[in-house]
Amino acid sequence: MKDCEVIEAFVEFLRARGHSGLRIDSWPEKTNHESPEIDAIAGAFAIEHTSVDTLANQRRDADWFTQVVGGLETELAISPACRLAITLEYHAVRPGQDWPAIRRALKVWITHVVSVLADGRHVVEDIRGVPFRLHVTKASDRPPRLSFARYEPVDDTLSARIRLQFDRKAHKLAKYQGAGKTTVLLVENADIALMNAQKMLDAIRRAYPNGLPIGVDRLWYADTAIPDDIDFDDFTIMLGGSAAQQHG
Repeated sequence: MKDCEVIEAFVEFLRARGHSGLRIDSWPEKTNHESPEIDAIAGAFAIEHTSVDTLANQRRDADWFTQVVGGLETELAISPACRLAITLEYHAVRPGQDWPAIRRALKVWITHVVSVLADGRHVVEDIRGVPFRLHVTKASDRPPRLSFARYEPVDDTLSARIRLQFDRKAHKLAKYQGAGKTTVLLVENADIALMNAQKMLDAIRRAYPNGLPIGVDRLWYADTAIPDDIDFDDFTIMLGGSAAQQHG
């Protein structure tokens, strides 16, 4: 989702929960091009949005993966019909590889070789034109479907990335805190597979063991994995903020 869409949904959420008449009054970042600015002013609230990837460079790596396998599920008909699940190691797709050629090689292998592959789990390393191994599961007794996935890597950088990102955002909010606004850091994640509210809260606590970032009065989490049903969670008190901050 676009930043402004998440913020608008958040303001609507607050308006329905005790902040009657609340609306977005201005978008400072869109009008001030001279210095770093926050995203929105809504009544007494100064709001800054940020999006945190579950894994380092997650959106970049997902784009690389999609360029190799995206759409193959619908392009290819598996004959004879079977359930075929193909999993890549997380960093298998890398710059410098010929991604269109790899895609073509995968299509050839799936079309011509899968039919003679035995049911069960396989690690396939010798596909012509594919410079990485595939973890393949075939089941001929299940409804036909082709799917691609990646294994989740070990990544312990989330809290450090949060600290770096939030400090930058909090610095922009601080001047509005000094001007009497209630400053809100709205943290978004859309990863339905690897992220949840508790995991995000724990990572923020590790990043800020002594309380909220300086300059932030309230910290909210927005789970946008289902864009039509965004889940907003107020982390303020759980991160050491006061009840006054939570309900301000």
